[in-house]
Amino acid sequence: MRHPGLKYFRWPMIITLAGLFLCFVLGWQMIGTLAAGVSFMFVGSILSILEVSLSFDNAIVNASKLKHMSPTWQKRFLTWGIVIAVFGMRVLFPLAVVAIAAHITPWAALHLAVSQPALYAHMIHEAHLSIAAFGGTFLLMVALSYFMDSDKNVHWLKTIEGSLCKWGSIRGMQMGLVLAIVLVFAACMSQEKALTFLFSAAFGLVVFVAVELLGKVLDKAGQATATAVKGGLGAFLYLEVLDASFSFDGVIGAFALTQNLFLIAIGLGIGAMYVRAMTIMLVDRDTLAEFRYLEHGAFYSILVLSLIMFLQVLVPVPEFVTGGLGAGFILVSLLSSLRYNRRHV
Repeated sequence: MRHPGLKYFRWPMIITLAGLFLCFVLGWQMIGTLAAGVSFMFVGSILSILEVSLSFDNAIVNASKLKHMSPTWQKRFLTWGIVIAVFGMRVLFPLAVVAIAAHITPWAALHLAVSQPALYAHMIHEAHLSIAAFGGTFLLMVALSYFMDSDKNVHWLKTIEGSLCKWGSIRGMQMGLVLAIVLVFAACMSQEKALTFLFSAAFGLVVFVAVELLGKVLDKAGQATATAVKGGLGAFLYLEVLDASFSFDGVIGAFALTQNLFLIAIGLGIGAMYVRAMTIMLVDRDTLAEFRYLEHGAFYSILVLSLIMFLQVLVPVPEFVTGGLGAGFILVSLLSSLRYNRRHV
C-alpha cells in the first residue's frame, strides 16, 4: 500500500527528474562531454539536498503561520510564493546583488554570469558581509520573538524557555538583546567592515519591525472589514521576507560548489519544491499539533542559523555544519514529541 505522505512529493519528484535532465543538458551544452553532463547532474543533486537540509525548519515555520491564514491566502503563498522563492531568490536576487555592487544593469549582471562566472561569483562573495548581517538579524528577531513571548505556555527546554518568556515581558528586550549581539560581532571586525555590518544589521531590524507592523495593521483592517484577505496579505508578506532570509545562506553556500547561475537556480529550485511539499503536508495533516515540540526545534534551528550567519563573517563555517545543527534540533525535538505522546496516551 502506498504511504499517504507520498502524494505530497509526487510533483517534486517529477520536477527533480526534469531538473536533473536540464542539469545534464546544461553541462553537455557548455562543455560538450558526457562526463560534464553527469558532473552537472551530481552538483544539481547536492544543491537540492543542501537547500532541503538548510530549509526544513523554514517549512515548519511556514506551516505554523499558514495554519492561521485563510485557504485563499494559503493557496496564494504556495503558488505565488514558490515562484518568488525559486525565481526571485535563486535567480533575481544574485543578479540584483551583483548589479548593485558593480553599478551595472541586471541584464549586464546576467551577461557577466554567463561570460565571466568566476568574477560573478567573486562579487556575490564580496556582498556576503551585508547579506549575513541583514539575514542574521532578521532571523534572530524571528527566533527571539517566538521564545520571548510572555503568553507562551508550552516549553521544550524549560529552563531556557522559561527565562526567555520572563524577559519577553520587558519592553524592548528582544531588540536590545539583538543589538547587543550585533555589537559584539561588530567589535571583532575592522572599522570599515563593522560599519557595513552595523548598517546592514540595522536594515534587517527595520525590515522586521516594518513587516510586523504592516502585518498587524492589515490584520486589524481585515477584522474591521470582516475580510480575511487583508489579514492574509500581512502574513503573506511576512512569510516572503522570512523565506528570503532563509534563502540567503543556501544561495551563498551554493557558490562554493559551482559558479554557474543556472545550475544553482535549478538545484536550489528542486530543493525549494520539496520544502513547499513539506509545508503543505505539515498544514494538511496538522503535524505541528501532533508533535508538541517540533515547532520549538525549528525555532532553535533558526536561532542557531542566525548566529552562524553572524559567525560566518569572521570565520568560515561549512554548510554541512549549518544543515547538521538545524536538522539535529528538529530531530531531537521530534523524538521528544514522540516520547511525550507515549507518556500521555
